[in-house]
Amino acid sequence: MKSSVLEALRDELKQFARERDWEQFHAPKNLAAGLSVEAGELLEHFQWLSEEESAHLSEAERAAVRLELADVFIYLIRLADVLDVDLVAAARDKLAINTERYPVGKAKGRAVKYDKL
Repeated sequence: MKSSVLEALRDELKQFARERDWEQFHAPKNLAAGLSVEAGELLEHFQWLSEEESAHLSEAERAAVRLELADVFIYLIRLADVLDVDLVAAARDKLAINTERYPVGKAKGRAVKYDKL
């Protein structure tokens, strides 16, 4: 992670786990499972909403979604740390790949996978 904000948060999360002797539970498999569970909990907030409703959440629902987003983010940062993945570099690499896969001239305004463009 090349972002000082992400690095600081990574270090805080590592310290949080270390103080509680939780690092023993933070195998990549376990963190990936936790990430998936938290992503599911995030999705639960939107499950039965229309697109319009999902774009206009109540203040209470936005607060709940905010906390679920934080859980997803925390698990993602911990997993990247355990696997020694630079998330910022990985995201930039993936953006470069997607820029090639989805050229503006073919992809603009279309929600289809790159192999269908």
